[in-house]
Amino acid sequence: MTGRLIIISSPSGGGKGTLIKEVLEAVPNLAYSVSFTTRSPRFGEEEGRHYHFVSKQGFEEEINAGGFIEYAVVHGNYYGTSKSQIEKFMAEGKDVILEIDVQGADWVRKRAPDALNIFIMPPSFEVLKARLMARGTEDPADLELRLTNARAEVMEYSKYEFVIINDEIFSAARRLASVIIGERQHRDRQTEAICGILDSFDVPKHHLPGE
Repeated sequence: MTGRLIIISSPSGGGKGTLIKEVLEAVPNLAYSVSFTTRSPRFGEEEGRHYHFVSKQGFEEEINAGGFIEYAVVHGNYYGTSKSQIEKFMAEGKDVILEIDVQGADWVRKRAPDALNIFIMPPSFEVLKARLMARGTEDPADLELRLTNARAEVMEYSKYEFVIINDEIFSAARRLASVIIGERQHRDRQTEAICGILDSFDVPKHHLPGE
């Protein structure tokens, strides 16, 4: 079975990174596409684990080489998703999580219309603001920019098939995992396994629904 792209978006501070970490530990055969960015690392972030940190010049060279499936400028910095990294994971049969903003999600949907779309919604603006402030990684001007952008970003939820309200981390993570696992049970994603079972019954494969 070829892997599928899973787009996961939220406003800055929505908690998508924390939920993704939980799901990667709980759901097998799942990969995470590490994004490239020109922003500076935050405290505790590691190269190759959280992001690939590159210069603006290096990022733009990769754009010109066609190396990104999507890229965008977010809060004044470039962010992008490596095309070759995704292709490698999917060829291995792994579903690939793309942790991207709403701009990047629009780009990916145009290139991969069969991607699974999941939006992480904060329970309220007040909670989102408190989470961003507690993070303590932005100066006042950057914090205000992220909060302003969040008002527009939450309105993008209607472009996504599933919405996970991140009211409590472990509960939300379980719901996110259930969406991913449930999607894998779709008939079209199990054709190979179904055909093998039908062979054991010695019945024509054209009896599969839709054939």
